[in-house]
Amino acid sequence: MAIRKTALTAAIVAAALASTAFTVPAAATDRTDRSTGGHERTQAAVEALVREGVPGVLAQAQGRDGVWNGTAGVADRDTGRERHPNDRYRVGSITKTFVATVVLQLEAEGRLDLDDTVEQWLPGVVRGNGHDGRKITLRQLLNHTSGISNYTADAEFQQRVFGTGFLEHRYDTWTPRQLVGIAMGHRPDFAPGTDWAYSNTNYIVAGMVIEKVTGRPYGKEIERRIVKPLKLRATSLPGTDARMPKPSGRAYSTLTPGQGEAPIHDVTELNPSLAWAAGEMVSDSADLQRFVRALLKGKLLPPAQMKELTTTVPVGEEMPSARYGLGVMVEKLSCGKEVWGHGGGIHGSGSNMVATRDGRHSLALNVNGDWAGDTQKIVEAEFCG
Repeated sequence: MAIRKTALTAAIVAAALASTAFTVPAAATDRTDRSTGGHERTQAAVEALVREGVPGVLAQAQGRDGVWNGTAGVADRDTGRERHPNDRYRVGSITKTFVATVVLQLEAEGRLDLDDTVEQWLPGVVRGNGHDGRKITLRQLLNHTSGISNYTADAEFQQRVFGTGFLEHRYDTWTPRQLVGIAMGHRPDFAPGTDWAYSNTNYIVAGMVIEKVTGRPYGKEIERRIVKPLKLRATSLPGTDARMPKPSGRAYSTLTPGQGEAPIHDVTELNPSLAWAAGEMVSDSADLQRFVRALLKGKLLPPAQMKELTTTVPVGEEMPSARYGLGVMVEKLSCGKEVWGHGGGIHGSGSNMVATRDGRHSLALNVNGDWAGDTQKIVEAEFCG
């Protein structure tokens, strides 16, 4: 689940993949444009990624002209099955946007406060090697200013989960306490509130807070509060189920980041407890857009929490055009337009979900290989083309 210090999509997709590494129209009146009319550059960017080595690419955009679908390459390298707009895929760290939304809903209900400390809700959980939950707030978890070490940066975890050890351990079950415990074995990245660093551990802890506050599994809260009200029929939280729901294609990885010439493995099946609240969800392009559009239009949060959601902090000199809010990121594109959303990646699956601030123009995409291709080019083509 590593941060490539580039743009919105690349940064968060990579963050979900490695160490510093996780199709129904939105409305009955939408019309689906299966041609490239008005989306020629987006389709060209989709096709370019396949030429760069990605097995298959799937993109869907929604705007005033309806719904457009673009695909290239294959969903299954063995059968040659093409990618389909209705395919479901693992969305990795896009899960974080759902988690942050639930935390903000709980604040709106008066059940917690963003300035509560982690210790108030999870006594003794964030302790060790300089970590101190008494000094870390829920807000700092959600905007990655907590300084908590990233458990996916642990060398042993990387080898077992992201390296060739994955083939032996892909069905292992991880508990949230185990994942946090890995992070506690390292020093914090910085003192709380003094800097920014993407850490999957932040959202493992946030998921644990949701469970402590509500007395229910965090996934059930996401389903009750977001998935069911928005009728996200392709969206699920699989828990420990390693299988993918249908329809879906396959996911591929070299298990060696950045080495496209290494052997390619089918990594479709995996126990997503390794990512839990930091990146376990499955969805499709239509559902992701329905969610991000509803979120940005204020349909899921009251005004006070929308202000909290969209209050951002800088993410460092390597990404001067991007800022991070509470489970969402905003980036200024090359043409000056701003898009809000999140990216996510998990073995063999890189995704992105972005929209304009008014929620009127959105894009969701997925690639089914994790060793090549810069999906930011698709975002730039769609919103700047």
